[in-house]
Amino acid sequence: MTHCGRTPVAGEENMPRLVHDPEQVSAEWLTEVLAAAGQLEGAAVTGFDSEFIGTGQVGCNVRYRLTYDRPDAGPATVVAKFSSRDPVSQATGIQTLTYDTEVAFYRDVADTVDISRPRCFFADITPGTAEVVLVLEDLAPAVQGDQIDGCTPEQAELAVVEAARLHGPRWDDPSLWDVEWLASKSSSDGGAVGFFAMLWEGFVDRYRDTLSDEAVEMGHRLRTGFAAWVEGATGPTAVCHVDYRLDNMLFGPPGHHRPLTVVDWQTVRLSVGTSDVSYFLGAAMPPEDRRRLEHGLVERYHETLLGYGVSGYPWEQCWEDYRRYSWNGFIMAVIASMLVGRTDRGDAMFMAMANRHAAQAADLGATEFLG
Repeated sequence: MTHCGRTPVAGEENMPRLVHDPEQVSAEWLTEVLAAAGQLEGAAVTGFDSEFIGTGQVGCNVRYRLTYDRPDAGPATVVAKFSSRDPVSQATGIQTLTYDTEVAFYRDVADTVDISRPRCFFADITPGTAEVVLVLEDLAPAVQGDQIDGCTPEQAELAVVEAARLHGPRWDDPSLWDVEWLASKSSSDGGAVGFFAMLWEGFVDRYRDTLSDEAVEMGHRLRTGFAAWVEGATGPTAVCHVDYRLDNMLFGPPGHHRPLTVVDWQTVRLSVGTSDVSYFLGAAMPPEDRRRLEHGLVERYHETLLGYGVSGYPWEQCWEDYRRYSWNGFIMAVIASMLVGRTDRGDAMFMAMANRHAAQAADLGATEFLG
């Protein structure tokens, strides 16, 4: 288990100030943060260099290289995550509570699951705003996955095992419903029905030149049957990442003690755990590779899940859920692409998702779940 460490939370005495603008970060503030997290023993940060990193659509990540008043007094680097600098993406982050969710995940849930994620030194937010910051361990030399290029079979196996390490420890745990923000973000996709219907035609108009004919056809069918798909969704709930894809994964070099670390916990909610697996595999590789490997990879997920003592979830139900939730990635591609600021890479990523997930849903016969 990769621990987050102790993350100071709002209301604690001597909690560091909330600094939500990269331009306002100072050596004094970084000293406050690391001292509160138990990373400094009477030492202080005396200076730093910074650089923007990552390809996030809703967040802005900055790496800080630190110097101290004595050698090796603390981590050589940390990464701070702020809200997006793009006004459209920032507004989306506020509206969808993604900023609030990530802070809440590290505060309330992270230490109760086994998935490898960054150690969190500090997290704070002014609720309901984009005034947010998380200070996390720097995972270099790990390399970010690439949603467009896809991954190797070995990387895919790492990802499905880590998914089970997220879901297994709290599988169908009724106490999760006592966590207010999680209970309010349950598995219901009712709101997405209206969003999808509202955005679909604009999505097709914008991206028609790069959408496959299959994706257009599957989108039309989903628009008609979306409500029936939502109404038929049942199953045991778990803590789900929801945006479980390659761009949110950092792969360590060969032989590294952390071969995979999952980042960007802004979309966490309660849902059927296998939905994360379907979401990942649908776009993690070209359709021909996914067709060849997916059955074995879903079996690997199921085996790991059973290792946590999960019962009453036979293989047949796991595979049925995998098929049903093959729509998730397609839905995300349509809605997210129309709500965040546009970039060339973002467009290419969303098109890879839309076309690959459409092929996945078609291959798996998932139209049967549309009523």
